[in-house]
Amino acid sequence: MVIDMIRGQQVPMALAMLRHTPKHAARVIEKLLRSAVANAEQKELGDSEEMWVSQAVVNCGPIYKRFRARSMGRANSIQKRTSHITIAVAAPNAAHSS
Repeated sequence: MVIDMIRGQQVPMALAMLRHTPKHAARVIEKLLRSAVANAEQKELGDSEEMWVSQAVVNCGPIYKRFRARSMGRANSIQKRTSHITIAVAAPNAAHSS
């Protein structure tokens, strides 16, 4: 839900939305978006005020399988799910793909 909010938005607007979103994932995605913008500025792709979020995707990552002890010598399995988050920013002169 949080990624869907920022997809296609300009970077300052996306950062403002993430800052005021009460979801836990918003903090992680805000940090990742700031990193993507810093990388783009390092490569001299443009000013961060004019950039927009061109791609934002969350894919399934590896699942860690653990076991929890239960009564009478049994065990229940626990799946700890992870995810891969990809955020790409583009300069305003790049073609806007939706």
